[in-house]
Amino acid sequence: MIFMNALKEINSQTCPWWLIFTFDNVFRRWYHDPKSILGEYVRPGDTALDVGCGIGYFTIPLAELVGENGMVIAADLQEQMLKGVRRRSKRSGLEGRIRCHLSQPEAIGVTEPVDFALAFWMVHEVRQPQAFLREIYDLLKPGGRFLLVEPVFHVSETDFKLTSEKCETAGFRIIAMPKVRGSRALLLQK
Repeated sequence: MIFMNALKEINSQTCPWWLIFTFDNVFRRWYHDPKSILGEYVRPGDTALDVGCGIGYFTIPLAELVGENGMVIAADLQEQMLKGVRRRSKRSGLEGRIRCHLSQPEAIGVTEPVDFALAFWMVHEVRQPQAFLREIYDLLKPGGRFLLVEPVFHVSETDFKLTSEKCETAGFRIIAMPKVRGSRALLLQK
């Protein structure tokens, strides 16, 4: 029975919480260094949204980048992921800069305006991408930026082009296509 439930989770659209540990390890830090990827987009004092945050691989470095006067909202569909963020933020001494938010499948549900939003390797899991992208757009402050990164092994060039078009339909302006290893990426602006 446990195996069947695990199999059902893998076949669902959302990455199961117990598999996320494979995405956060010493090798990934070499492959996807969070500060190198995010450093030029986030400033001290910013409010940043890490949507689909998992156990905080990017959340903790974002909290360091926003500084003492900034805030990171870590949003995820799974409470187990947010428990991981809370544990890691406490261990790093950054819990005062990170607010966890349990999202719902139909909406992120955050209402606070943000300067920067990150969706790393997760938009392909979203059931209603157009509504999701519009919600991110609405959350951003004027001039706010959104870094959308998708894995090349899950998202074809054709599918990523469709995602790019959906971003423009949501109101975003594409300002760059940053190079991120093993990924297709867009830097978008409101």
